[in-house]
Amino acid sequence: MIERKPIDATAVAIMVVLCAIWGAQQVPIKLVAAAMSPILQMGLRSGLAALATLCVIFWRGDAHAINRHTVLPGLAIGALFGTEFVMAGEALRFTSASHVTIYLYTAPIGAALGLGLLRRDERLQPAQWLGIALAFGGVVLAFSGGGDGAHYPQMRLGDALALAGACGWACTSMVLRNSAMANAPASVALFFQLSGAFVLCTMLAPVLGETRVTVTTPLIASLAFQVIVVAFASYLCWYSLLRRYSASRLGVLTFMTPMFGVASGVVLLGDRLDAAFIGGALLILAGILIVSSAGLLPALAARLFRRLRPAALNS
Repeated sequence: MIERKPIDATAVAIMVVLCAIWGAQQVPIKLVAAAMSPILQMGLRSGLAALATLCVIFWRGDAHAINRHTVLPGLAIGALFGTEFVMAGEALRFTSASHVTIYLYTAPIGAALGLGLLRRDERLQPAQWLGIALAFGGVVLAFSGGGDGAHYPQMRLGDALALAGACGWACTSMVLRNSAMANAPASVALFFQLSGAFVLCTMLAPVLGETRVTVTTPLIASLAFQVIVVAFASYLCWYSLLRRYSASRLGVLTFMTPMFGVASGVVLLGDRLDAAFIGGALLILAGILIVSSAGLLPALAARLFRRLRPAALNS
């Protein structure tokens, strides 16, 4: 078993970069939406990244992990992950990148709730129930706002689609944790996820009438960023960190992602945020942080007490 190291400055620096990439990934999709629909962009990037991941699988000798034990749960996480991408792609047609990022990142709340109900070892602590309540209240508050004037009825549809995408992401996490995929190499899980997203997005794009493509330099640059940096390199880097550091402590650091997402949407796309959405987003972020870090707080408090106690005895 690989021994996980405590979080150090290197891990924090890498996580800041990863969270910035994940938070801003909706921006290039939205910027070139007129040249290629978001759902088609997500399908194409997933397919190309899946091919790159397959090369990594054979290079690492992980192909044996694709077997009769992992195929069914792999297809399930592919379908669920693909559903998340379809919903996120359609959400970007109707609402802002900032809204999509915040609502998508309610997924850890749903995953924690689902795992807490299904697994005894994942039962939620009182603080985590508080975090879930805060996040739920944040969603209600954010939906109650006036939004961007006359566009808000349409934005509410996009917000709802983003929340549906978060449900798909949460279910993906639950299947990963409760199936043979839990012991499979990360590259195999990523391959199934990306393949599922490719199939669903490219199949539904013609059904939804989202097949228009106008080849432009910004579109090529955006797709290159999405395929190489977002869908391939960033996730492999994340899985590499998971092999070296505590997953729970890394998970807390992903709290930065929606913050980067909102900031990039406002700065690069000029997203307008009403007071209700800002207040709701803060409640959602607080809920995510509480749910993700509840198990760490007692350990951190105990460590701090052990450090302070000798000083208090010597004074």
